[in-house]
Amino acid sequence: MCLGLVAALVSTEAHAAGRSPAGAPGPPGAEARVTAVRTIDDRTRDLTVSSPAMGRSIPVRVILPASWSQRPEATFPVLYMLHGGADDYTAWTRETEVEELSRKADVLIVMPDAGMDGYYSDWFAGSPRWETFHTVELVRLMEKEYRAGSPRAVVGLSMGGFGALKYAARHQGLFRYVAAMSSYVDLNDPIVRLVIGLGSFAAGVDMNKVWGDPVRNADVWQSHNPAAMPGSFRGTRVHLSVGTSLPGPLDMGRSPDVILVSMLGEAALPEQIRKFASALRAEGVQVTTHQYEPGTHSWPYWRQELHRIWPTVMEVLGLPDTGSRDGRQASLRARIR
Repeated sequence: MCLGLVAALVSTEAHAAGRSPAGAPGPPGAEARVTAVRTIDDRTRDLTVSSPAMGRSIPVRVILPASWSQRPEATFPVLYMLHGGADDYTAWTRETEVEELSRKADVLIVMPDAGMDGYYSDWFAGSPRWETFHTVELVRLMEKEYRAGSPRAVVGLSMGGFGALKYAARHQGLFRYVAAMSSYVDLNDPIVRLVIGLGSFAAGVDMNKVWGDPVRNADVWQSHNPAAMPGSFRGTRVHLSVGTSLPGPLDMGRSPDVILVSMLGEAALPEQIRKFASALRAEGVQVTTHQYEPGTHSWPYWRQELHRIWPTVMEVLGLPDTGSRDGRQASLRARIR
């Protein structure tokens, strides 16, 4: 979960880029711009993006479409990938085979930073304004500078899964597909409130600054709560995945304390995800779920899940599945209900 306590233990070392405090937001109508580009490999670029909403520069990693250079006039579907708590914009390329999966795919992959505990929100306190940066400034910038088209999907894990769901609900029509892995979905759940409180305390974050006081500003909390707005997902395909919290072979080699925390991080999720999926179906939303056993709150399972959903992501974006053979086989084996 964004569970700062969990994420800090189960994530590998995150890079420190872009961790300076947010400054004052820029003037209304100002646009984000790319101020620096660093080439990682033939398709991967690290962008430094000056954000008026954030009042500072934010790092964003992009993977260019396979035919980017050969088709200079073309626009391309976009896959946004959102990282979890206590991590950063390098997470998906550091921990998964997304570069290999997309090797032959004509999709623009955008992996923005979101702060170690940013909650994918415009904070009640006024700044930071992560949601405006991600859903307005960055979308426009990708269209203007990187030939992004209108077909969009968003995938996130843990805190990023919460962000992906929240963005899809609050910005109807922005995404055709949203996948959330091991994500809390209901801010009203007492366990979620408890763990968010513990995690934010450990990270030095005052949740009153994020969404206001939970009682006096309950309407603000609900406006950021995916479970409170199932009807807003109509027209968007939704995929929810979670482990049973039982450890298995993929947890081998990890220390006992990390395994324990990652078990606890997953334990509260299956029931609320089941209820959320039922609420979505009642609203006519096309939703799939995948509960896997064993499975803890950790990267080996999220990596596997990315392979499983990759063919569907490509299908929804109108692209052929050009992923790895292992990925296609994993998709066929997935117990998706």
